[in-house]
Amino acid sequence: MVRRTLIVMLCSLLMAGCEPQTQTAGPTFTYPETQQRPVTDVYFGTEVVDPYRWLEDDMSDETGAWVDAQNGVTFEYLGKLPQKQAFVASLSRLLDYERESAPFKEGKYTYFSRNSGLQNQAVIYRLNEAGEESVFIDPNTFSEDGTTSIAALSFSPSGALAAYQKSEGGADWRSVEVIDTETLEVIDRIEDVKFSGLAWQGERGFYYSRYDSPEGNELTAKTDHHRLYFHALGTDQATDTVVFGNAPGQKFRYVSGYVTEDQQFLVVYASNTTSGNRLFVQDLTAADAELVVVAADENADVNVIFSKAGEIFAETNRAAPNSRLVKFTLDQPQQWRDVIAETEHVLNVSAAGQHFFAQYMVDAISQVQQVSLQGEVVREIQLPGPGDAAGFRGKADDTTVYYSFDNYKTPSTLFQLDIATGESTIYRASKAPFDSDAYVSNQIFYTSKDGTRIPMIITHRADLAKDQPHPTILYGYGGFNISLTPSFSSAMAAWLEAGGVYAVPNIRGGGEYGKAWHDAGTQTNKQNVFDDFISAAEYLIASGTTDAKHLALRGGSNGGLLVGAVMTQRPDLMAVALPAVGVLDMLRYHTFTAGAGWAYDYGTAEQSQEMFEYLLGYSPVHNVESGTAYPATLVTTGDHDDRVVPAHSFKFAAHLQAKQSGAAPVMIRIEKDAGHGAGTPTEKIIDQYADVFAFAIANMGPDR
Repeated sequence: MVRRTLIVMLCSLLMAGCEPQTQTAGPTFTYPETQQRPVTDVYFGTEVVDPYRWLEDDMSDETGAWVDAQNGVTFEYLGKLPQKQAFVASLSRLLDYERESAPFKEGKYTYFSRNSGLQNQAVIYRLNEAGEESVFIDPNTFSEDGTTSIAALSFSPSGALAAYQKSEGGADWRSVEVIDTETLEVIDRIEDVKFSGLAWQGERGFYYSRYDSPEGNELTAKTDHHRLYFHALGTDQATDTVVFGNAPGQKFRYVSGYVTEDQQFLVVYASNTTSGNRLFVQDLTAADAELVVVAADENADVNVIFSKAGEIFAETNRAAPNSRLVKFTLDQPQQWRDVIAETEHVLNVSAAGQHFFAQYMVDAISQVQQVSLQGEVVREIQLPGPGDAAGFRGKADDTTVYYSFDNYKTPSTLFQLDIATGESTIYRASKAPFDSDAYVSNQIFYTSKDGTRIPMIITHRADLAKDQPHPTILYGYGGFNISLTPSFSSAMAAWLEAGGVYAVPNIRGGGEYGKAWHDAGTQTNKQNVFDDFISAAEYLIASGTTDAKHLALRGGSNGGLLVGAVMTQRPDLMAVALPAVGVLDMLRYHTFTAGAGWAYDYGTAEQSQEMFEYLLGYSPVHNVESGTAYPATLVTTGDHDDRVVPAHSFKFAAHLQAKQSGAAPVMIRIEKDAGHGAGTPTEKIIDQYADVFAFAIANMGPDR
């Protein structure tokens, strides 16, 4: 991390702040001292003291020294755990198999990505018309440690050009490089792109999104004015045209552009929060055409799927909480006609080969129908069993479409579907070294505090004894309309192989049952999310699957908030808490990067006195109490996380270490050159999971 030079004395920062604490299942350690420098904020007449505000300056020398001191203690502790190397070995074995993506055709080449096993980043390959394979882009060559990754690869209509985003250290701020697909030479480059797609208009250039350069530290500074630009190839980025975002009334936190496959329409999405968007469409084939308003407010989500002969097809939850597919034309942009009507199950639509694929979630399990452009059901797609099917996306002239299928105990298999006949065949069987038949994965339903029925899938070895509690990880998210569908993880397979139980409930705040389910976990309904998770833990304990001494709670980002809130409300419920990259300071989250866009889910402390008091009531940073025995806690974050800034985790860990009255350790593990998770190299993934699992096992048991 690059740090500003400050003339400060750091000696006191590195001094021991407490007596060594001897752990019954782990090594002796001494927490570094974290100085308190109180800052007082006033909300609606109420004073709130923040003793660790200085840790928000994550680029300062003293914060850097604090990070190094904390990591020194944490990694020494983790390195001495007897289970660590066993998990490194099992994770390395379980991840060491060849994995390939679905193929896709661009120009005269067919592209796909492949990881040979333990490569830090997947390599993009291509086949020529003779079927000869060659490397197209190998991101492993971008950095020695594998921390530079690529995303958002986009080809021009002819396939002669490709643009991709490059992320360093996992940051959301990215550069874009344009490559000639014949010579493989980089022919153009732009900088400072964030939360952006890359949408080509012909061969002359592409649309992308960026914020103003932030004042101060770009990893933490607030970003709240997004604009859509057009970059003409070979021109200076400073001359790029602002397509949307400069006119009066066009200030939005999130703006993105998309060009339909037929190159007829530019679609512009604009929003101020992560839920709901305005929609504008421009006819690119008409001279001097203006952007036409299709959705003038942000009260619903509208997403364009496909266009043909002037008709635009879009998925929306406007007047349809479980979503529907509609169509319209630009001469009557508000006259929406249903193509696929709303049903009792949540709908997600994709397009390929002049057909739609209607993917429904039924209690978080996939069901898929093939549908004509007129909305007639052609057939039900027969899936291998209960699980998650993903894909079904392609071009209008494709005759074959690809989809993957997996669940918590079944590694992902790639299928190809003949669009004309509906016949599915295996395209790539999984090579994962994991015996699915030795495991069971069952969905149950339990009742939350207010009587709401919640589904949960519990996975474990089939031969586990039923008369004793087992080490269990309860994983949750519960926010932002995100659904947790059954998916296989080679990392979690290591936990299952070791005899652990993995339980995932579909709690409120997610999208498993549509917009109503999401809204039931937002703002002043947020306690529902925590209650659902608490009730899941209570079910696992009551059923004998585990007990409080063998239970770990885990979640990341909004799920990190979930774990932080539940462990401060019910510290007796678990042996281990594992909050990752969490949103943990609910009074200040919106002052960093694009955090203000999360207000639909959370509300803000300035919104109203009621909202301030509600946030203060559960904010993990503000609800750590002295004299409380908290569970063994491993807080994890990345020093380059510019989505949920690491200060959340820094301050939470500092409060826990200062106020912990029990013997259980409270550690923070700060990954260097890492962001919010995307693009993390395989080597780091193995080390992170080995640390998390070893920490969990070491702090479970009858002596806890």
